[in-house]
Amino acid sequence: MSENTPDPASETKAIGKTMALIAWIIGMLLATQFFGAWEEKQINPNRSPESYADQNGQHNTVLKRNRAGHYLTHGKINAVPVTFLLDTGATDVVIPAAMAARLGLPRLGKNRVQTANGEIDVYGTVIESLEFGNISLRAVRAAINPNMGPDEEILLGMSALKQVDFRQENGELILKQYRP
Repeated sequence: MSENTPDPASETKAIGKTMALIAWIIGMLLATQFFGAWEEKQINPNRSPESYADQNGQHNTVLKRNRAGHYLTHGKINAVPVTFLLDTGATDVVIPAAMAARLGLPRLGKNRVQTANGEIDVYGTVIESLEFGNISLRAVRAAINPNMGPDEEILLGMSALKQVDFRQENGELILKQYRP
């Protein structure tokens, strides 16, 4: 074999090493994607909450508790996808100011409110439509909170929850909307 002729055995080894590296990279990407989806499901097991209409035509949505014991769910405000954190201690639906701006919600006046972290100023607003699962609410009173981080979940407070019946059973929250 001359000096300029490549050795077939070393070429085969190089191809094998390259293929092993590519397989390893693909495996890592797939594992990252799998564990990212698993972690998201642990944080919010209600990406697509179970919803059904019962024999009386009442709309029901079932939410599962996340690993921290909270109820989070995907939903919509004025047809825009959002994430809600159910909070029976909040008087109103509470929206971070950055999210309210993205949703185009008007500020309808400043109010001073008491929170777990003390007194703050918030701005009133009204949500035209609020949806989660098969539950759909109209003209929901809300507060825009400039002190919340832009990526925090929207607190689904009692201004929305008083419009539905809810009960907790076996780590699930069953919400029922009565239709006239």
